[in-house]
Amino acid sequence: MKTVTLSTLQAYKRAGETFSCLTAYDATFARVANEAGIEVLLVGDSLGMVLQGHPSTLPVTLDDIVYHTRCVARTKGASLLMVDLPFMSNTTMERLLDDAGALMRAGAELVKVEGEAWMADGIRELTRRGVPVCAHLGLTPQTVYQLGGYKVQGREAERAEQILNDARTLVEAGASVILLECVPASLGRAISQAVSVPVIGIGAGADVDGQILVMHDILGITHGRVPRFVKNFMAEADDIQGAFKAFHEEVKTRRFPAEEHTF
Repeated sequence: MKTVTLSTLQAYKRAGETFSCLTAYDATFARVANEAGIEVLLVGDSLGMVLQGHPSTLPVTLDDIVYHTRCVARTKGASLLMVDLPFMSNTTMERLLDDAGALMRAGAELVKVEGEAWMADGIRELTRRGVPVCAHLGLTPQTVYQLGGYKVQGREAERAEQILNDARTLVEAGASVILLECVPASLGRAISQAVSVPVIGIGAGADVDGQILVMHDILGITHGRVPRFVKNFMAEADDIQGAFKAFHEEVKTRRFPAEEHTF
């Protein structure tokens, strides 16, 4: 696999070709994922739940994210490395810039931020300073208590229109990628068609530009309730790399997500 950059993802979008994304939190799994062809790796604040045992992503600190980013960056190979800004990194512009800078120095190549249109100023300042940004919309786990749980967003026409407008606003502010979580497939399609940048989906239907899942979910070791958008790729694989390869191939051929994985 050639080195994956933002230009690669943009070329995929123009060509109508999809790409695979997967979380990674350490050097071993990052290497295995890269060797399986996964194009984008995410050091997600989901580590708070799958590694640290917390009920949400909120307890994850900047130091936690920096540590795991350094681990993944050492063996990620050609994959593009996306990294989450943790909860409350956007309290002030100074903190936002400082925290993003720490992630970039640790090895991030794309910084993911949660927020709606109000994040436009922050995204504008980050991109002005050379920090590529992925804007996370729809179900934003850092606001899970405000949302009242992990619920599908954008079912109502007014809310769907708001998310679509937020996507346009954040792309205009400089976001290089949009990530949509837990929205109806029709909204995922509409946003992917409305913006010029790649749109990555998790529970956002099959008509977006890329698909991402949490590594533990595709290995079938999810604790508790399994989300609708998850598929256990380990069930028919001989080993972990085989599961990663199966996920990658089903994304590339648009066999995943199937209808049963969408809203």
